Amino acid sequence: MTDDQQKLFDEPDEPPFVTVCKVGELDEGQGKAFPVGRRMVAVFLRENQYIAVDDFCPHQGASLAEGYLADGCVACPWHHWQFSLDDGTWVDNPKIAIDTFSVRVMDGKVQVQVPT
Repeated sequence: MTDDQQKLFDEPDEPPFVTVCKVGELDEGQGKAFPVGRRMVAVFLRENQYIAVDDFCPHQGASLAEGYLADGCVACPWHHWQFSLDDGTWVDNPKIAIDTFSVRVMDGKVQVQVPT
């Protein structure tokens, strides 16, 4: 089998990291929503680390970027559903979760990796 043929069977490439903002654009505890591909991603700065989660609350679709951070969670601004920033699980029922995304900082830019 040639290398080109093998590529047909290989795992697909990982999605690229996309720049969403510059370091310093978010204040500690603040969130902001950014479009990444076909998704809206909420990016937060917590304890000097950037965290990215799905921006939409699964309850009624509120922007989680407009919520507030407390005890390692983001709380929905509409009905206060709380989701862990570590794994996206809903505090009241871990069977429900939002997506979390990989984040990196490169050359002063905050970048998020969102599966297509």
